[in-house]
Amino acid sequence: MPYHWKKKVDVDETIVVIRNVLDRNAELPNWLVNTIYGAIRDSDPAMAKYFYGEVKKYVPTAMKYFQEGSVREPI
Repeated sequence: MPYHWKKKVDVDETIVVIRNVLDRNAELPNWLVNTIYGAIRDSDPAMAKYFYGEVKKYVPTAMKYFQEGSVREPI
């Protein structure tokens, strides 16, 4: 998974990783949340907006990690 999203397919791959991890575990690990925060921060704002839309659509339970006041703040 890239640290910097350049295309929508990069975001799509991130969504697949999130889904796979949550299928096996109740929580996302810190390293993954921090990596995704880095991608959100370092990528084009359009890619971040696309990411949030895809999370809401495909893994809404993961939004708690990526919204303001989330359960886990980035390092």
